[in-house]
Amino acid sequence: MKEFVYYSHETPNFPLDESIYIVNSSSNIIEEKFIVSNSNSISSEILANEIDFYINNTEDSIANKIKNIQKLYEVNAIRFDLAQDITYSQEVSKEVLLVATQEQKEAFLRAILPDEFNLFHVYPDAVKSIIGHIGNLKVIANDNFKDITLNVSQIVWFDQEAIAITQSGSFDPQESSIDDVLATLRNNIDNYEYKKFTVYDKTICQYHERREEICSKCEEVCPTVAIIKIDEEKHLEFSQIDCHGCGGCISVCPSGALDYAPSNRETIFEMARFYNGHMPLIIPRNMDMKTLNVSLKENVLPFAVEGEKFLHEGTFLTILQESGSQLIFYSDFISKGSGDAISILNQIYQSKYGIDAILVAMNEEELVKVLEEVRFVDDSRYTFNEPGSKKREIFSLRLRNIVGEDDLGEVTTGEHIHYAQVKVNEANCTLCLACVGACNVNALVANIDDNSLRINPSICTACGYCEVSCPEADCLTIEQNVIKLNPTWFKESLLAKDTLFACVECGKEFATTKAVEKIATLMAPIFSKDPIKERTLYCCADCKPKIMMQSYSDNKALYNNQGQTL
Repeated sequence: MKEFVYYSHETPNFPLDESIYIVNSSSNIIEEKFIVSNSNSISSEILANEIDFYINNTEDSIANKIKNIQKLYEVNAIRFDLAQDITYSQEVSKEVLLVATQEQKEAFLRAILPDEFNLFHVYPDAVKSIIGHIGNLKVIANDNFKDITLNVSQIVWFDQEAIAITQSGSFDPQESSIDDVLATLRNNIDNYEYKKFTVYDKTICQYHERREEICSKCEEVCPTVAIIKIDEEKHLEFSQIDCHGCGGCISVCPSGALDYAPSNRETIFEMARFYNGHMPLIIPRNMDMKTLNVSLKENVLPFAVEGEKFLHEGTFLTILQESGSQLIFYSDFISKGSGDAISILNQIYQSKYGIDAILVAMNEEELVKVLEEVRFVDDSRYTFNEPGSKKREIFSLRLRNIVGEDDLGEVTTGEHIHYAQVKVNEANCTLCLACVGACNVNALVANIDDNSLRINPSICTACGYCEVSCPEADCLTIEQNVIKLNPTWFKESLLAKDTLFACVECGKEFATTKAVEKIATLMAPIFSKDPIKERTLYCCADCKPKIMMQSYSDNKALYNNQGQTL
């Protein structure tokens, strides 16, 4: 398989790098498959429409144009090499359920061929439930006051209701047309492929196997049934076949437990490195670049992405700092997570540089305007080797570079992306470390060198599980929705500290002084008539049973001696 191919009806009037194979309409038909192509006329793993978009609209010099075209091919090769979006196939039969009125049914029957589908028909008010996915749908419908089960592969539902909207394999002719839906049905039969869009790390998930529901943002924003909560076990189930690949769940995941398989954090980093000295124009592939007729001033380079919703504060800041420029985000839809991320970064850049970090354009008119405004940001470029780092760690390191030794105030985070400051009332903290055990991102840590509890707020996900887990009253609280732009935000700070208590029998240090004193205060009134039991409150686990057994033995001997004397 060759890597790069450029297709045009005419031979380009500028040279291309020798690594790019050039094909025009007069060339022989190319049977070979390539990795990256600028045209769907050539079979390739990745169709990069941004290449022609750049060629047709850039104001770069010919020399830079040649270099940048090569960069766009290389960027897409990285996307291909690092992608984790495995392709799967699903068998789809001819069984189709038509949910329609009599008039709609007749219109549909006129449009299909005889015996083209194994067709079932029910009226809209008969459908009670749908489970499964395309190729394997089970529909419960009411038929003469009896429930029947229909096993079908696809559903055609005129003006479909909510239970069908989120289901893969259900199509509404009133959203497009009967002809469009029929084309989809036919194409799906025996040929339905889908991709893996999400990668999941349950070890840092803020929902997985927790006693209480602390976070389920991914499930809340999912527009389909691709993410389901199993409340009894606190597990998440992912159905890749039902996933649209929008990436909305990625941008709201606080810990980075979810990542985007087509372009994960490492992919974005490796791609962003090519944008040093360029002003990135981020364009989701669902935006029609072919019809865009805008002038790309010098050094503006398109940065195409698959989903429109998966970019978050970490990936945005990576692109910003690797390029050393403001960036443009051209999309007709801004997701909840991406919208919050843009707000956070614009507040940060306004505090540091006096300008917005990300210029949003939602239509061509707005794009023309921001293309004139976008510029490089002096002293903003920063790079480090990201692979292997978690989502919050990446953002923390990059943000720390911006803050430096300055105090830039505070940033208010939004409804869907949370940062926080954990606070502890040291007087009430016994250093039981329940909060440390509850934190699965290592924001809260115990320092054995000085018997202290410490916090790194910059990597805290603000999930609140530490607050739920703390057994002490009026002890641990969380100041939500804040990022403090000062050096202490990125350092481990002291929350509580105590001395270790030495066992009164053997002298071994076995617990914090506050913990021992708390238990002793609670139990001393109960043990006040038994000095041995009262003493055990100040003993380690090894000595406690020893002195209890010794007391029992001494008391038994005394009783026996008293009995003999009598």
